[in-house]
Amino acid sequence: MRFLVVEDDGIIAFDIVSRLKELGCGDVSVAATGAAAIRQAERLQPHLIFMDIALKGGMDGIEAAEVIRDRFGIPIVYVTAHSDPAVRNRAMATSPAGYIVKPFTTADLVCAIRSALRTP
Repeated sequence: MRFLVVEDDGIIAFDIVSRLKELGCGDVSVAATGAAAIRQAERLQPHLIFMDIALKGGMDGIEAAEVIRDRFGIPIVYVTAHSDPAVRNRAMATSPAGYIVKPFTTADLVCAIRSALRTP
Protein backbone atom coordinates (compact mmCIF):
# COMPACT_ATOMS: atom_id res chain seq x y z
CA MET A 1 0.00 0.00 0.00
CA ARG A 2 1.12 3.53 -0.77
CA PHE A 3 0.54 6.45 1.59
CA LEU A 4 1.12 10.17 1.22
CA VAL A 5 1.61 12.41 4.25
CA VAL A 6 0.96 16.09 3.59
CA GLU A 7 2.46 18.06 6.46
CA ASP A 8 4.61 21.20 6.47
CA ASP A 9 6.03 20.62 9.96
CA GLY A 10 9.00 18.30 9.48
CA ILE A 11 8.85 16.87 12.99
CA ILE A 12 5.18 15.94 12.70
CA ALA A 13 5.70 14.54 9.19
CA PHE A 14 8.58 12.41 10.50
CA ASP A 15 6.40 11.21 13.40
CA ILE A 16 3.55 10.15 11.11
CA VAL A 17 5.91 8.45 8.65
CA SER A 18 7.71 6.64 11.49
CA ARG A 19 4.44 5.38 12.95
CA LEU A 20 3.20 4.21 9.56
CA LYS A 21 6.45 2.36 8.91
CA GLU A 22 6.24 0.73 12.37
CA LEU A 23 2.80 -0.51 11.30
CA GLY A 24 4.33 -2.10 8.22
CA CYS A 25 3.33 0.65 5.80
CA GLY A 26 6.66 0.85 4.02
CA ASP A 27 5.74 2.94 0.98
CA VAL A 28 5.19 6.39 2.52
CA SER A 29 5.92 9.70 0.77
CA VAL A 30 5.75 13.26 2.11
CA ALA A 31 4.62 16.57 0.64
CA ALA A 32 4.84 19.91 2.43
CA THR A 33 2.44 22.06 0.37
CA GLY A 34 -0.96 21.67 -1.23
CA ALA A 35 0.48 22.02 -4.72
CA ALA A 36 3.13 19.36 -4.02
CA ALA A 37 0.41 17.09 -2.62
CA ILE A 38 -1.57 17.33 -5.86
CA ARG A 39 1.51 16.58 -7.96
CA GLN A 40 2.50 13.61 -5.80
CA ALA A 41 -1.06 12.29 -5.70
CA GLU A 42 -1.10 12.25 -9.49
CA ARG A 43 2.36 10.69 -9.79
CA LEU A 44 2.20 8.15 -6.94
CA GLN A 45 -1.53 7.32 -6.86
CA PRO A 46 -1.40 6.53 -3.12
CA HIS A 47 -4.10 4.41 -1.53
CA LEU A 48 -4.58 6.95 1.27
CA ILE A 49 -3.49 10.51 2.07
CA PHE A 50 -3.00 11.96 5.56
CA MET A 51 -3.54 15.71 5.10
CA ASP A 52 -2.81 18.60 7.44
CA ILE A 53 -5.21 21.52 7.02
CA ALA A 54 -2.86 24.43 7.75
CA LEU A 55 -0.15 24.32 5.10
CA LYS A 56 2.38 26.88 3.96
CA GLY A 57 1.92 28.28 0.48
CA GLY A 58 -1.12 29.58 -1.32
CA MET A 59 -3.31 26.50 -0.82
CA ASP A 60 -4.47 24.95 2.43
CA GLY A 61 -5.08 21.24 2.96
CA ILE A 62 -8.83 21.51 2.41
CA GLU A 63 -8.36 23.12 -1.00
CA ALA A 64 -5.77 20.49 -1.93
CA ALA A 65 -8.08 17.72 -0.73
CA GLU A 66 -10.90 19.00 -2.94
CA VAL A 67 -8.66 18.92 -6.01
CA ILE A 68 -7.30 15.47 -5.17
CA ARG A 69 -10.78 14.08 -4.52
CA ASP A 70 -12.19 15.52 -7.75
CA ARG A 71 -9.26 14.51 -9.98
CA PHE A 72 -8.11 11.22 -8.49
CA GLY A 73 -10.71 9.97 -6.00
CA ILE A 74 -8.06 9.16 -3.38
CA PRO A 75 -9.38 8.95 0.20
CA ILE A 76 -8.09 11.62 2.56
CA VAL A 77 -7.80 11.63 6.34
CA TYR A 78 -7.24 15.03 7.89
CA VAL A 79 -4.63 15.09 10.66
CA THR A 80 -4.85 18.55 12.14
CA ALA A 81 -4.71 20.71 15.24
CA HIS A 82 -7.82 22.52 14.00
CA SER A 83 -10.83 21.61 16.10
CA ASP A 84 -12.59 24.92 15.40
CA PRO A 85 -16.17 24.13 14.28
CA ALA A 86 -16.00 26.38 11.20
CA VAL A 87 -12.78 24.75 9.97
CA ARG A 88 -14.09 21.27 10.79
CA ASN A 89 -17.33 21.96 8.90
CA ARG A 90 -15.39 23.22 5.88
CA ALA A 91 -13.21 20.10 5.98
CA MET A 92 -16.18 17.76 6.40
CA ALA A 93 -17.78 19.27 3.29
CA THR A 94 -14.98 17.57 1.29
CA SER A 95 -16.22 14.11 2.40
CA PRO A 96 -12.99 12.99 4.08
CA ALA A 97 -12.35 9.36 4.99
CA GLY A 98 -11.45 10.54 8.50
CA TYR A 99 -10.49 13.43 10.77
CA ILE A 100 -7.80 13.06 13.45
CA VAL A 101 -7.06 15.88 15.90
CA LYS A 102 -3.45 16.39 17.01
CA PRO A 103 -2.00 15.14 19.23
CA PHE A 104 -2.85 11.67 17.97
CA THR A 105 -1.94 8.10 18.81
CA THR A 106 -0.82 5.23 16.63
CA ALA A 107 -4.21 3.67 17.35
CA ASP A 108 -5.84 6.74 15.77
CA LEU A 109 -3.83 6.12 12.59
CA VAL A 110 -4.73 2.42 12.57
CA CYS A 111 -8.44 3.18 12.97
CA ALA A 112 -8.29 5.79 10.21
CA ILE A 113 -6.54 3.40 7.83
CA ARG A 114 -8.98 0.58 8.52
CA SER A 115 -11.98 2.84 8.18
CA ALA A 116 -10.75 4.61 5.04
CA LEU A 117 -9.69 1.43 3.29
CA ARG A 118 -12.37 -0.77 4.87
CA THR A 119 -9.90 -3.38 6.08
CA PRO A 120 -10.35 -5.57 9.18
